[in-house]
Amino acid sequence: MECKNRDEKVRYLLEKRTGYDFDDLVLIAELLRSEGGCPWDMEQTHQSVRNDFIEETYEVIEAIDTEDPVLLREELGDVLLQVVFHARMEEEVGRFNMDDVANDICAKLIHRHPHVFGTLEVENSAEVLSNWEAIKGEEKQRVTMTDKLRAIPPMYPALMRAQKVGKKAACFDFANADEVYKKLDEEVAEVKAAAATGDQAAIEEELGDLLLTVTSLARKLGVSSEEALYRATNKFIDRFERVENAVLAAGKSMDELTMPELDAIWDEIKRA
Repeated sequence: MECKNRDEKVRYLLEKRTGYDFDDLVLIAELLRSEGGCPWDMEQTHQSVRNDFIEETYEVIEAIDTEDPVLLREELGDVLLQVVFHARMEEEVGRFNMDDVANDICAKLIHRHPHVFGTLEVENSAEVLSNWEAIKGEEKQRVTMTDKLRAIPPMYPALMRAQKVGKKAACFDFANADEVYKKLDEEVAEVKAAAATGDQAAIEEELGDLLLTVTSLARKLGVSSEEALYRATNKFIDRFERVENAVLAAGKSMDELTMPELDAIWDEIKRA
């Protein structure tokens, strides 16, 4: 339906009986941001809702990790709203609109899949990824290895970014995990030396080097350091809860017990 004014657009949405679609979402974003819309939505900028986008993305990840399709459907909708909302802001100032966003991603996917939309033949997913990176480098005019390293977004979670940087810098890498183990020993020794001086800047620098080396080890062992730490943190919380429950069941509180006593309970739970 072609709506000419705001009242017609609102009436169209309120009277629609067949369910809403993507075009309706774009229209809703327009109405929220336009004159007579929502005061809060009208005040927002890319910067003001920046963190909302991050939060919504993490909520999608939670739905994936908990294998909850109902929650995933809802959270994907929230992320989609963020995309439409940002595109609407740009449309208002005449730079681009949602159709331009869709056009660009379609063109990119066609260009980066010559084995699907062209004549290139590939044997496996490894070749697909190799071609993808080569085409991406040409598109972005990333000539040097440093260009590719700097292209990795600095706002990525630190562990994820470090592991991606290590993977990109494959020409300057450890040969195997055994070499990383040796480097870890060196880095731990340097952290201890820095700690002995009490120099906080030096301690931070050496700890950073240690963490960077840990991501290299994760890469060599075929593990995502980001996911490994995520799961380890969850495991710690679960075990901590069991320790606390055991302490409470004994009629005590956590701060009444010494660290060795808590460690003993922790080890017992770990063995179980």
